[in-house]
Amino acid sequence: MNIEEYMLSCPSKKYLGIECFGCGTQRAIVMVFEGRFAEAFHMFPAVYTLLLFFATVGLNFIDKKRNYGNLLVGLAIINAVIMVTSYFYKHFFLHK
Repeated sequence: MNIEEYMLSCPSKKYLGIECFGCGTQRAIVMVFEGRFAEAFHMFPAVYTLLLFFATVGLNFIDKKRNYGNLLVGLAIINAVIMVTSYFYKHFFLHK
């Protein structure tokens, strides 16, 4: 079974020909679960902080006694910084 057949396509890449800040997320997550950790990081550098963010969101729904709001905001900011930085690095420094 080829999992990529079931992945969502990026509308930005499909219609405009431009990768978005999240391009590679789905493939990177699959690579993490396949044990291909370095490849996942190269595909999408924010994959590990994104998985930590999703795990914290899940924990927020399960553990109602604690407030995870500040942690979620911090992780969201870290993810955004990594995504933007890696996007510009990939498109402006690697493709010269």
